[in-house]
Amino acid sequence: MQNNVLILDFGSQYTQLIARRVRELNIYSEIKPYNKLPEDLSEYKAVILSGSPSSVRGDNAPHPNLSEIKGKKPLLGICYGAQYLSHFNGGSVAPSATREYGRANLSFVKQGEEFLKGLAEGSQVWMSHSDTIKELPEGGIRLASTHDVENAAYKIEGEHTYGIQFHPEVYHTTDGKKLLENFLVNIAGLKQDWTPDAFVETTVDELKAQIGDDKVILGLSGGVDSSVAAMLLHKAIGKHLHCIFVNNGLLRKNEFGSVLDQYKHMGLNVKGVDASARFLDALKGESDPEKKRKIIGGVFINVFDDEAHKVENAKWLAQGTIYPDRIESVSASGGPSAVIKSHHNVGGLPDYMKLKIVEPLKMLFKDEVRRVGASMGMEDFILGRHPFPGPGLGIRILGDITAEKVAILQEVDAIFIDGLKKWGLYDKVWQAGAMLLPVDSVGVMGDERTYEKCVALRAVESTDGMTADWVNLPYEFLQKTSNDIINKVKGVNRVVYDISSKPPATIEWE
Repeated sequence: MQNNVLILDFGSQYTQLIARRVRELNIYSEIKPYNKLPEDLSEYKAVILSGSPSSVRGDNAPHPNLSEIKGKKPLLGICYGAQYLSHFNGGSVAPSATREYGRANLSFVKQGEEFLKGLAEGSQVWMSHSDTIKELPEGGIRLASTHDVENAAYKIEGEHTYGIQFHPEVYHTTDGKKLLENFLVNIAGLKQDWTPDAFVETTVDELKAQIGDDKVILGLSGGVDSSVAAMLLHKAIGKHLHCIFVNNGLLRKNEFGSVLDQYKHMGLNVKGVDASARFLDALKGESDPEKKRKIIGGVFINVFDDEAHKVENAKWLAQGTIYPDRIESVSASGGPSAVIKSHHNVGGLPDYMKLKIVEPLKMLFKDEVRRVGASMGMEDFILGRHPFPGPGLGIRILGDITAEKVAILQEVDAIFIDGLKKWGLYDKVWQAGAMLLPVDSVGVMGDERTYEKCVALRAVESTDGMTADWVNLPYEFLQKTSNDIINKVKGVNRVVYDISSKPPATIEWE
């Protein structure tokens, strides 16, 4: 039996957060759709049922077969999971008199329970449900209540089965991490030994066994994911790893040279390919966002294929794909929806390349990728780098793309990003960039009237890019940045700051 936790996803918006909280306890967890239970459950030592937008009272309520889990493994139902365990095991669930959503406080906590060790009356929890448990399941014992929810937590006598109608995975539940630790460590007996160092050691051994003396090609982007993937492979196979960094002509100012230089200092076997003219020629006159993406992706495939053929007897293609890109989630309608996204630099490579895929980061979240990189001694300026879109400035230039527009946006972007670093703001922002808008506006410089471009600055805070809020940058910083851009970048006479959040807006403008 392995030291793993299985999380069954019923479509909750918080499911990935459950996995992250479990992993913060140095315990490995995996997410699976409720309707795709693993055939072999022996490697899982505990199971967690997620919440769901569905109601257990609905005709199409998610209804997995838990006969090999309930009563046989430690089991925790969260929100829908708790209601499911009650509704289908002799209890009853009914609509709440009022929708129970938001902060609440425990008004009753049963003493002497290992599950609630360290939680006291008054502890804040986060509710998010419109149904509530009226009667506990057969053998159910009430463990905690709030003023509005009588059965906020319960256990089933004679089993290590627990249910809670609040969300321990969100920060608003102040003792949520402690409760998960009580369940996983004190009750399920899991060891807290899943650390970045342990991941590196295990993964390097697995890569050695998987690849042997074969040659591997990796498309580097300069970003965190591909860089950490490269270092893991380098540790495992050394010079058998062949990295290719393509300049698509849409990178940030001086990025091609600086990224190649940083990789040189890391000891990686990297070849830089300047294909900027090839990309810009292919993009000439095209202004449709989706067509621009497809052109950039198509040219990349051709360039990458040309270079891959120069590596004799290459057998593997390495990708920096991370766990959120691969998780099969459940849609709000209850059906499975595969949300699997290929790494933006090498996704969708044609079959004729005949390369096997290796993805050393495929089970890690972004924050875990950074911790793994740090455990290998990678420098902060690489691990702390903001995400940058695969199509680069190509989707930050609205409308058609020309070399002149790229040069303008590179200068604007450099002033903005360098300013964030000088003012100590860069590490407080998840992602930042500038957009060149297809708008000319009137301005005055000296005594002359100008009719030049408008640029929009964008800075957001987020954890995974799924949702994001705009960052309230200091007015003094925005004023200085705006003045620097207008005074130093020929062709720009107006700067605006984007204060829209995601959703409803997206981080990028295209």
